[in-house]
Amino acid sequence: MSRQAAIADAVAQLDNGVFLKDLARRVAIPTESQNPERKDALLAYLTDEMQPTLEAIGFSCRIVPNPVSHGGPFLIAERIEGEGLPTVLSYGHGDVIRGLEDQWRDGITPWELKQEGDRLYGRGTADNKGQHSINIQALTSVIGARGNLGFNCKLLIETGEETGSPGLRLLCEQEKDALSADLLLASDGPRLQPGRPTIFLGARGNFNFDMWLDLREGAHHSGNWGGLLADPGVILAHAIASICSPTGKILVDGFLPTPIPNSVRAALADCTVDGGEDGPKIDEWWGEPGMTPAERVYGWNSFDVLAFKTGNPERPVNAIPPSAKAHCQIRFVVGSDPENFLPSLRKHLDAHGFQAVQLAASRDAYFKATRLDPDDPWVKWAVGSIEATLGAKPAVLPNLGGSLPNDIFTDVLKLPTVWVPHSYASCSQHAPNEHALLPIIREGLQMMAGLFWDLGEKSVPARKAA
Repeated sequence: MSRQAAIADAVAQLDNGVFLKDLARRVAIPTESQNPERKDALLAYLTDEMQPTLEAIGFSCRIVPNPVSHGGPFLIAERIEGEGLPTVLSYGHGDVIRGLEDQWRDGITPWELKQEGDRLYGRGTADNKGQHSINIQALTSVIGARGNLGFNCKLLIETGEETGSPGLRLLCEQEKDALSADLLLASDGPRLQPGRPTIFLGARGNFNFDMWLDLREGAHHSGNWGGLLADPGVILAHAIASICSPTGKILVDGFLPTPIPNSVRAALADCTVDGGEDGPKIDEWWGEPGMTPAERVYGWNSFDVLAFKTGNPERPVNAIPPSAKAHCQIRFVVGSDPENFLPSLRKHLDAHGFQAVQLAASRDAYFKATRLDPDDPWVKWAVGSIEATLGAKPAVLPNLGGSLPNDIFTDVLKLPTVWVPHSYASCSQHAPNEHALLPIIREGLQMMAGLFWDLGEKSVPARKAA
């Protein structure tokens, strides 16, 4: 059997309905990790769905309890075909965001797979059940066509990604030998454009923090005290305005990364950001001047105000409020120093007369920035494989614009990381009406079957030193 036969079989499973049947079964399991009442569903996804599926194609599986009390279980699976063969680790998460059942439009629900045209609706179709289902089907097709993989494969499936992956780092530390590999090849996140295959090599970091101002006890009538009492909302608004310009240029030096490396800039020169027909139009005037949109979102840092409150916006009264608060975020790339974000902001605010504004890192999930060099041999290998399959060069993003726990794989397991996303930016992954696109699924099955076939060939990058 041939490489093309493996690719054709993977696509055939989509066309004959087998893949959709598998995905429908997985979508129907309500694995909401943010809902404590769904704890049994998280375990069931691994024991009743993933384990039988993987054991049927020669993987040995074990369910590993989360090393932290508030986290969901893990599945570790492996198919070891021979000493000295390349070893690949793949990853996926079986948990999903809350279903939000009452907010989906008429005719579709989160726990039932439904096709409308090229769209497959259901919670997890994009994030992440659909994506790791594509990869598992591709593995199955390669085994069927070749009789084996030709490499060693390990899979890690967690059930807590949507709650910040509690316990994942500790698990990888404890299972470091069991999860050792030469490469992480996995799928999550969106493509650069719906119609363009994409690989990304890391993720931007995420740092959330609060800014607030408490001036006095209680509100005071604005007719009696307006013009006499300082307004915390106005002061905090000016403090925030000092952080970036009216066009989004960051003005705090400590918030900025080192200059974009040449290899990153060269990779991004081939990338055009496009969220598809449902995506918002890019504001070309916003962000760091002199950069392309791709450089601004994949090669640079951004600052955003996620929430701002003073007084009672729902029921405003004629009173000067006593306090104001903002919840802010920095998305940052490799070359930034997140330990310096708040100290540099403190210095900046003090210099601008905002000594009364207080700062604190929030308790939201924190992600480190990671990036594999686009010139890495594994990147060139992956690009060549996808070109051979689809006849077109994929977009190469040095890192995802969003955040993933990729640093666990790079720092703990010491792996080069190549991600092949099977979704797009306007898929509503954390909102009602989540969906996947059938053309992306089809290309995903083709690409992954080709990549897994090529891993069994001799022309892979040299194995890392033991």
